[in-house]
Amino acid sequence: MKKKRILVIDDERAVRETLSQILTDEGYQVTAVDSGEEGLRRISEDSLDLVFLDVWLRDRDGLSILEAARGRLAELPVVMISGHANVETAVRAVRLGAEDFLEKPLSLDRVLLTAQKAIERRSLLAELASFRGQSEREELIGESAPLRRLKEEIARVAPTDARVLITGESGTGKELIARAIHRRSARADSRLIEVNCAAIPEELIESELFGHVRGSFTGASEDRRGKFEEADGATLFLDEVGDMSARTQAKVLRALQEGRFTRVGGTRPIESDARILSATNKNLPSEIRAGRFREDLYFRLAVVPLDVPPLRDRFDDLPTLCRHFLDVASQRLGRRPKPLSSAALDALRAYRWPGNVRELKNLIERLMILSPHPEIGVEDLPAEFRPEDGAVAPDAPLREARDDFERRYILAALRRSRGNVTRAAETLEIERSNLYRKLKSYGIEVERE
Repeated sequence: MKKKRILVIDDERAVRETLSQILTDEGYQVTAVDSGEEGLRRISEDSLDLVFLDVWLRDRDGLSILEAARGRLAELPVVMISGHANVETAVRAVRLGAEDFLEKPLSLDRVLLTAQKAIERRSLLAELASFRGQSEREELIGESAPLRRLKEEIARVAPTDARVLITGESGTGKELIARAIHRRSARADSRLIEVNCAAIPEELIESELFGHVRGSFTGASEDRRGKFEEADGATLFLDEVGDMSARTQAKVLRALQEGRFTRVGGTRPIESDARILSATNKNLPSEIRAGRFREDLYFRLAVVPLDVPPLRDRFDDLPTLCRHFLDVASQRLGRRPKPLSSAALDALRAYRWPGNVRELKNLIERLMILSPHPEIGVEDLPAEFRPEDGAVAPDAPLREARDDFERRYILAALRRSRGNVTRAAETLEIERSNLYRKLKSYGIEVERE
């Protein structure tokens, strides 16, 4: 397990040496500095678990350092130490975010107990924040054969530090898989740092990943750590990794190859022992052939590839998923759970689910809100799930039945895409020109794009 890192900021050599010795003997990794400016730089740049900060320093007072570092105090506990303590100073330190206040001469037992409790509290707060960010999505619901295989693969790869590339369609639960791997890993007591590569503008993603130094670009008013640095000793999840620009791909590749990087505008190499999980809904081999993704980066990320099956390949899980989402929705809304009728469940099984589990979850919550009946029936389902009136008779010729099914299937896709032919063609996995021909053949009128 990675050693916890402690920074000691004190201009008394004897204090620095004593604290360094006893904390090192207890298994901590200790760095000691004698100036406030150097201490503030370390707080800003280094990945730390605890700081011991003297109130009175030669170059500046510790409270001003505490105030300058307030942005980090939510995740970094600071213990103030002073030989000239008074109530006013102690109160101000606590208001500025200090974890505790120790008087000199220091009791070594008190120092060790304070360090232990401060680091434990930091870990508990990080875990609580992680749990608050988690919801019912954290569970892998179902026992179908494809999902059982995926669970077995997760169980084998999670305890290792191997990089994992998670692929699958939108809505299949790739983020859920990344969280499951992290929870079962040796780094589970550390944070899971998440970055959505598709949600960050291209001009900002390098700063988000690697940090920046003050003045490196307009608006960079102070030094900032990036996600690679925050994830040192923890897990970094790069979601939608297929959307990174070529420039960012090159920097990520270099960071993975060397285990270190530099901040935007900086020159000092920073090491990071981050485990990398990544995910994409794109076909990266196809992106590589099209020249949009680096093959060498792909092989760095996909040491262990995991493919998440779409919902249509695990329909055995549909009843279990429906019950789970009904229970979750009823608890959130404060309502009595409603069952699905067998006819409604059959209608859900007949649907293609282009949005996968996410689409199912949203539908179930909508039904819990809108259905006026004690049991959710076919009549409560949106139009694309219900058989249309006027369907062909059971004894109709096969060609007529096939054409009728295809026509209704296309109409349902158009309704889901709100008349957008391009999106409907993507859902149906056919060329747009082919879909236009079918629309003309079935007499379906839409506005051409």
